[in-house]
Amino acid sequence: MKSDYLNKMKLPADLMAALKACPNIYFPKTKQELYELCFGTSGGSVQIVGYTIPGEGYIQEAEVVRCKNGASVNFTDEYMRRRAPNCMYIGDDLPTDKPRFKESWGMEFGDLRAATMNWLSSQNLVMMPAGIGGKAHTYSCLVVCPANAAFFAYALSNIQDFISIDDIKDGYEPRSIIYVAPPFRHTHFGGKQAVVHCRGSKLHEVFSYNLYPGPSAKKGVFAILLDIGESEGWITNHASAALLQTPYENEFVFMHEGASGGGKSEMLEQIHRESDNRVLVAKDNVTGESFHLNLGDTCDIFPIADDMVMAHKDLQNDSGKLVIADAENGWFLRVDGDKYYGNIPLYERISIHPEEPLEFFNIDGTPGATCLIWEHTIESNGKPCSNPRVIIPRDMIDNIIPGDEPLEVDVRSFGVRMPPSTKDAPDYGIMGFVQIVPPALAWLWRLISPRGFKNPSIADNSGGSGLSAEGVGSYWPFSTGQKVTQANMLLHQIVNTPNTLNILIPNQHIGAYKVGFMAEWITREYLARRSCTLMEKHLVEARCPLFGYSLDEMRIDGQHIRLNFLRPELQVRLGDDGYDACAKILTDFFKKELQQFLVPELDPLGRQIIELCMNDAPLSEYLKLTPINSIKSSHGKGRQNK
Repeated sequence: MKSDYLNKMKLPADLMAALKACPNIYFPKTKQELYELCFGTSGGSVQIVGYTIPGEGYIQEAEVVRCKNGASVNFTDEYMRRRAPNCMYIGDDLPTDKPRFKESWGMEFGDLRAATMNWLSSQNLVMMPAGIGGKAHTYSCLVVCPANAAFFAYALSNIQDFISIDDIKDGYEPRSIIYVAPPFRHTHFGGKQAVVHCRGSKLHEVFSYNLYPGPSAKKGVFAILLDIGESEGWITNHASAALLQTPYENEFVFMHEGASGGGKSEMLEQIHRESDNRVLVAKDNVTGESFHLNLGDTCDIFPIADDMVMAHKDLQNDSGKLVIADAENGWFLRVDGDKYYGNIPLYERISIHPEEPLEFFNIDGTPGATCLIWEHTIESNGKPCSNPRVIIPRDMIDNIIPGDEPLEVDVRSFGVRMPPSTKDAPDYGIMGFVQIVPPALAWLWRLISPRGFKNPSIADNSGGSGLSAEGVGSYWPFSTGQKVTQANMLLHQIVNTPNTLNILIPNQHIGAYKVGFMAEWITREYLARRSCTLMEKHLVEARCPLFGYSLDEMRIDGQHIRLNFLRPELQVRLGDDGYDACAKILTDFFKKELQQFLVPELDPLGRQIIELCMNDAPLSEYLKLTPINSIKSSHGKGRQNK
């Protein structure tokens, strides 16, 4: 049986030799078969995953528990419960700005590759074909992992697309392969997470030397798609997206990008309300004074994507808008915010009564009991793990747009975590409730992708407000190539879709006021009700050119958003001087980060845009290069002088 399946495949010679030599290979024909393998071959309820390490003895890596609603995976080493930053290494000789394996570890990757294949040849293995990239445009992938770590393959089968071994054709040649070899974390990497990428024109290989799926089954696949897109001329964007249907049944698509903590998950949430059904817009950080709105019906939300958005070149049309689809078939959801029953009703209901077994990470699991997503694993410090996860196949999510249905993006927003800022304590938190920017500025913000204030995913050791760059498109941590290549591709994507409106949205603070994610939710409602078109009379140039235009009026359900939320310089505790001091912090940061892109390979238009920023050019200069198409001329005056 093993040889029958292997004879259908065209694989690297060293892998084929290892597979033929290994004791046994499990080829799951169904996801249920793969799920059962997560608990071993004896039908038990608990699988202990561990390996004998030369010189160290047996090391337990994880415990996999069969719960009523799926598999609960908990890693023994608390370090393995979250994705380690900077664990990507490049094992090939193609151009890259990422650390090369040899330079980082002082050895040739070819030697480690040979050792990896030798180890795999001694193991019972699971082999699973998969489709990656979503339903709209799928690429082939093959997973090779030890059988006692079948939970890793099951994770990928839920995040992407499981393919039965019986469905592969003769001559099957995967576009990517993921190898899993956990012992090498201990023998070669000092216990640290390491994922090595080897790129080729026809095959992208990922060597995962650890079992947490974040850097490999999740972000490793992101890297594969970015690499394929780089060779074919398209991008997988780091974004969420949703179709909004107004109370009048008009439909508009919003796509939201930003560094981690920038509001991607929140774009898919309904607006949060107080117990009396009012909406808390903002709260004064000093006086505690609150500002509310009374909103009636709000838009219905139809999710499109949670984290990875495919903008494949074959999906694009002549609308002048970006066309997208989900790049995943399941969502790797972090549920650290779910601390009690009823906090996230949708995901709680799905996870308690799923249509098929789910997979949970860093969540308490008891054999035969229901795994509850608010019962996070307690760590050695006595606190719940900060990275509890559940993988939910997208087909289980209510009102979701089918994965094979491409949609045109009407509004492309970028979220940034902003700190409290006043003239007495200046910082960069001066973005207004919504800022309307031309494509040129939309590109600049994505080149840097500021992580911002108190980022929940990144440890801030700066001692300050945490202003740092996540890099091109906020997907740079997962890219294997060169920054300038991705910068050029992102520029082309943005300027070639001029009919998609670009906006910036702050979260956490606007000047001296705490707003949480309310600016995102209210702006979404405001634009959807106005067909995603803005009246010229309500636009005023922001004091800081990086912010494009501010609004001088925002009215929703007959109520006005306070003008000092739209234009923070009007706040008493900020003023023009305080605003300008804050703007200098942000502008200086942009100039420092943009310098690295001024290389000969940069697109000439990109160079012009960056030089405008370096020379403190006004908004009008950016508009000359890339105008805004979604502005409607009108008669009458706005409120800017009131």
